[in-house]
Order: sequence, then C-alpha cells, then structure tokens
Amino acid sequence: MGRIENRIRRLRFDHNEMTQEELANRANCTRQTIIALEQNRYVPSVELAFRVAKAFGVPLEEVFQYEDSCGR
Repeated sequence: MGRIENRIRRLRFDHNEMTQEELANRANCTRQTIIALEQNRYVPSVELAFRVAKAFGVPLEEVFQYEDSCGR
C-alpha cells in the first residue's frame, strides 16, 4: 500500500515561518489538523490538500507526494 508524505513544515518555514495557526486559518481547518498532517498521522481529503497548497500558493505536488510500496 502507498503512503502520502508532505512538506508542510518546510513550506511553513519557507513562507516567513508561518505558524500552524496561520496555515490552519488560510486552509480553513484547525491547528490540530495541521499538526496531524505534519506528523503524517492524517491523510487529508482531496479538498483539504488543495486548500493547503493554495494557502502556500504552490501546486499540490509541491506539498504532497505519493509513494507506493514499490518505492516509486
């Protein structure tokens, strides 16, 4: 089975050290959701994934990456 990785923490740092709360407000979710995403404890819905990417102003693939069990 595959796994979804993300670069949220790195992107927050690269965007003027955006706080988890600021990102949550921009993505219309809770800070706890951002924490869970950063720790790879939660896989976002497609809608939330797009909102997070939009909050950073980057393509979805720059935030989230999918790796299947074959290492691709």
